[in-house]
Amino acid sequence: MVLKKLLGSTATRSLTVVSVLSEAKKAFRQGNRTRGLLLVGVAVLTWKWLLLGMAAQGVLKLVRGGRSNSSPA
Repeated sequence: MVLKKLLGSTATRSLTVVSVLSEAKKAFRQGNRTRGLLLVGVAVLTWKWLLLGMAAQGVLKLVRGGRSNSSPA
């Protein structure tokens, strides 16, 4: 019950949307327009279906192999 309240809160939804939009910004900055546009669409849908945004971020992490593109190597 507590988990459902946490995942359904406005703050959690807002944070997830901002996070997905941040990933979209990274994709655009790297020249990957298709991924960026898909992530913007996911961000819009995330407000209604929070798990969609979380799943998209998990898939991105798997695709990248767990590495972060924002930190210099």
